[in-house]
Amino acid sequence: MEIVVATTNPGKIREIELALAGAPVRLLPLDRSIPEPEETGLTFADNAALKAVYYANRMGLPTVAEDSGLAIDALGGRPGVLSARYPGDTYAEKFANLYRELAAHPQPWTARFVCALAFVNNARDGAVTFACEAAVEGEIAPEPRGAHGFGYDPIFFYPPSGRTTGEMVDDQKLVVSHRGKAFRILAGWLSAGPTNLP
Repeated sequence: MEIVVATTNPGKIREIELALAGAPVRLLPLDRSIPEPEETGLTFADNAALKAVYYANRMGLPTVAEDSGLAIDALGGRPGVLSARYPGDTYAEKFANLYRELAAHPQPWTARFVCALAFVNNARDGAVTFACEAAVEGEIAPEPRGAHGFGYDPIFFYPPSGRTTGEMVDDQKLVVSHRGKAFRILAGWLSAGPTNLP
């Protein structure tokens, strides 16, 4: 089966390819000429479904989309679905703004990465065929560490490993990451066979 991956983020594409390795699918790139939809959902699941339906309709192919982000307990779950749009032109600026907000709160700053995905098989009916959500629990590190990964990885500390996800290479991160977990669930569902599909 050919599936469009509805993201242009190279870090996400790399992780999705690794997580779906061995699944009976061939991943296709998103048509970059298609305007991005406005992400108006209140939850990660809402935005994943919105993007999957939107791109499946426009490309006419089975499509998987995900929405993910960082939820910090001391900030009431922010930045959450607004993670990519949190103030700051660079992630270094976003980190600095988060640390300013967190300074008034005691450590540890518990947090989680969340990933919701949605898969649309039939572009004509525009219905979500499969959806799931996964998370990884951790803390915000006292300062950024690591040059691997992307986004908020350098400030997300994963206690069982004693490292931030920015200090993990791809294979290590994939085992524990929210995105790795969610796409392995999808891989299992796809591998179960065509009886899953309408």
